[in-house]
Amino acid sequence: MIISSASDYREAAKRKLPRFLFDYIDGGAYAESTLRANSADLAAVRLRQRILKNVDNISLKTTLFGTEQALPIILSPVGLTGMYARRGEVQVAKAALNKGIPYCLSTVSVCSIEEVTARTAQPLWFQLYVLKDRGFMKNVLERAQAAGVTTLVFTADMPTPGARYRDAHSGMSGPFAASRRILQATTKPDWAFNVGILGRPHDLGNVSRYLGKTTSLEDYVGWLGKNFDPSISWKDLEWVREFWKGPMIIKGILDPQDAREALSFGADGIVVSNHGGRQLDGVPSTAKALPPIADAVGNNLTVLVDSGIRSGLDVVRMLALGAKAVLLGRSTVFALAAEGQRGVENMLDIFTQEMRVAMTLTGVTSIDKIDHTTLVQAEA
Repeated sequence: MIISSASDYREAAKRKLPRFLFDYIDGGAYAESTLRANSADLAAVRLRQRILKNVDNISLKTTLFGTEQALPIILSPVGLTGMYARRGEVQVAKAALNKGIPYCLSTVSVCSIEEVTARTAQPLWFQLYVLKDRGFMKNVLERAQAAGVTTLVFTADMPTPGARYRDAHSGMSGPFAASRRILQATTKPDWAFNVGILGRPHDLGNVSRYLGKTTSLEDYVGWLGKNFDPSISWKDLEWVREFWKGPMIIKGILDPQDAREALSFGADGIVVSNHGGRQLDGVPSTAKALPPIADAVGNNLTVLVDSGIRSGLDVVRMLALGAKAVLLGRSTVFALAAEGQRGVENMLDIFTQEMRVAMTLTGVTSIDKIDHTTLVQAEA
């Protein structure tokens, strides 16, 4: 299959993965209207094409939380990444290191914090949920700090899991789920051998180390379901803010008032996110939510964004709407599933080239010069 865009990796991944894994990463909540709106609304953002602006020397470098990086991109935390390629989190971390950008490891990764840092020497970011089991939270935070994790990302938009219809139909959950997954794996022999057999153990590395026993895919659904905490409030995060000495980011912001509260709480950054359309369907796309949030906090918080970003052109659009950088989730996992670490690196190369083209044709030479004036609406 010819890969000419990052979106091509979606089709390549669909060919290689059992249905339950493809649908898990590809799907959204309820009727998936927000999932579709994330891409559609971003695609509708119009940029100002400029000419004769001397854009011979373009730089994609940016600085986040005092650290320079090669691109305004972070590779997102995605649960079960190690099920999409053999020791998948390690491969993604290596790709990020080679391309000079951060990788944020998920709480529910297959590979533990210790495995990823030991095998990559990559200064990780780490994502954590607010869970009922505060002992786990304390344990994993201590381990993250000991492993040299630089930045903590708190996912705040999952006090309860969203209703994801595709998962029940695909075998990720629902009746006879385990048997259905095994049957699907037999139809994808390449995945079954390289990941299903050679990619073991298939447990939740961070959870297993805490519990002292091997966990499974059933534990992923069951343990998380029991530990999501709908009673959480800003007060529940105060001890974490006191404990964590590095940058702390709140992920899952869609409302300007919540962004202001994150600022008052003492967060260093926020991620404007609707969880890729996987939580509450019918909420605004991130492209619609981002501008008023960025206006609400100004330069007092580092504003990041995810959801619906499928190209380097989309990255430029999000920067013009007010973000300092973007997080890539689905694009990363599809590329990983298709071609492993090489696929993730190639996906980032594609994004890089597309960003260069967009910046050349909009007349900007550096990331910090992409702002609302890069948008057609600025002339209205």
